[in-house]
Amino acid sequence: MEEINKAVHEALSIIEKGGIILYPTDTVWGLGCDATNADAVKRIYDLKRREEQKSMIVLVNGDRMLYNTFNHIPEVAFDIWDNTDKPTTLILDDPRNIAKNLVAPDNSLGVRMVKKPFVYKLLERMKKPLVSTSANISGFPTPSSFAEIDYRIISGVDYVVPLEQDQKCNKPSTIIKLQNDLQVKIIRK
Repeated sequence: MEEINKAVHEALSIIEKGGIILYPTDTVWGLGCDATNADAVKRIYDLKRREEQKSMIVLVNGDRMLYNTFNHIPEVAFDIWDNTDKPTTLILDDPRNIAKNLVAPDNSLGVRMVKKPFVYKLLERMKKPLVSTSANISGFPTPSSFAEIDYRIISGVDYVVPLEQDQKCNKPSTIIKLQNDLQVKIIRK
């Protein structure tokens, strides 16, 4: 636990200065920053060589942060999260209090609730959402372990979280788009 707390402290100090981190998520290794800092978000797009029209997601650690990030949350969103044991990203409409360059052209944003201790504690200290996107150059495969992460990604971040670097990653999350008019579309199983 001390190792996690130290990593949270170091990651938080980088994020508060507008930096970007490379960290283990509940799915794959991710790139992250303060989701309210447009300059930090742009740095991640640049590092990944990704078009800003291809939005990234945010991680939250509970209902309070979720409600602070979206104007409206369909009740079915909670049913989905409560009834799945697989990490699930929901794309919801009308995000707020978030960097504009994170929001998709259709005014939506992907969000995932996390329980993993490192990310959960980091979010608890940040008190705002954390950007999450796979740690790869756009167009290249998602790395299945830390060892597979491109050196350009590793050298382009301000802090590499020293946890779980010897473990194989899980699969990327399921992605479901839930619109305010209750249309549901499965993007990735």
